[in-house]
Amino acid sequence: MSDWTALPGERFELGEGLRFVDGRLVMVDILSGRLLEIPPDGGAPRVLVTLTEPLGAVAPRAGGGWIAAAGAGIAVLGEPGDRLEDAATMRMNDGVADPAGRFWAGSMAYDGTPGAGSLYRADPDGTITTALGDLTVPNGPAFDATGTTMYLADSARGLIFRFDVGTTGELTDRHTFAEIPSGSPDGMTVDADGFLWTAVWGAAEVRRYAPDGTVDQVLPVPATQPTSVCLTGTHLHVTTATHGLDAPGPLDGAVLSLPCSIAPTPTRYFGH
Repeated sequence: MSDWTALPGERFELGEGLRFVDGRLVMVDILSGRLLEIPPDGGAPRVLVTLTEPLGAVAPRAGGGWIAAAGAGIAVLGEPGDRLEDAATMRMNDGVADPAGRFWAGSMAYDGTPGAGSLYRADPDGTITTALGDLTVPNGPAFDATGTTMYLADSARGLIFRFDVGTTGELTDRHTFAEIPSGSPDGMTVDADGFLWTAVWGAAEVRRYAPDGTVDQVLPVPATQPTSVCLTGTHLHVTTATHGLDAPGPLDGAVLSLPCSIAPTPTRYFGH
């Protein structure tokens, strides 16, 4: 744990969605609706965009800018975009682009109503499809290098599912890939070797799973609620959150970094 470094700056209520884009780290603070960039020198994050609604996650667009899981729908930042839900009881959560240029994002109920959430797929032509239902707190998804395997966590159930992904985005062969014994699986990524990394909310750890579902590593994190993980080839970066903690510790809510030479999969863009 002594090898972890905390970036300077504020401690985030619900920091999430770390992505390595064009040599820079970006993240969101969900409930404050902010998209932030972490400078290459490891300085304090700076705000790129502030919305008046929660911002769950972003992915870069091939033509520039961002597609976002924002409020209760999917939108291009700075444009009206598409809204999936009108109910104020729902909000978007995590999301990511896949190697085929599609954007996948999950929704959840503010009160965590079991089974109220869904996973949506936005295709490059702008079509939005409900890919899965009966989810409670969907996190991820994460894709392997080919985009033919998708991992999706349902954090409230402590489960990570694995799917086969067809050429048009259909999901088949759903099965339980891993069950987290303590805490909840949160943000995830797949490295260049095909291993899955997941932050484990409430357990102060990050886990790395082999493609067959066996545990490869468990890394203690000096913050109670890790929320997302990102590899750059030189470091493992982790966002954390203070949300719900009665007495946050000094590193709760910090962005943490650990030297790590494991390579990431390439950045994926929406719409290419």
